[in-house]
Amino acid sequence: MKKRLAHIAPLQLGIVLGILYGIISLVFVIPFFIIVSLVGAASAGSGTGAQALPAIFSGIFLIFLPVIYAVLGFIGGVISAFVYNLIAKWTGGIEFTTVEVPQS
Repeated sequence: MKKRLAHIAPLQLGIVLGILYGIISLVFVIPFFIIVSLVGAASAGSGTGAQALPAIFSGIFLIFLPVIYAVLGFIGGVISAFVYNLIAKWTGGIEFTTVEVPQS
């Protein structure tokens, strides 16, 4: 059975991608946070306060990175859906095939 994707709701796609990108960013942020914490702890042990400054900025950046990534995902999703809808008007959209799956 052929179906055609003729329209994507921009706000809904933006919300879904914003949440998805925010969650995906945690995959990168958590290990990076651990590494920065270990490096910051090692540099703080040397006795100079100036070496702890990059670790503080890195920590602040790591807190805001998922939020920034989610906001950019939302904006990108809204723009992508808008552009897709324009192109789908000219081309008819993406055609795909579905099959019925028996319930088990």
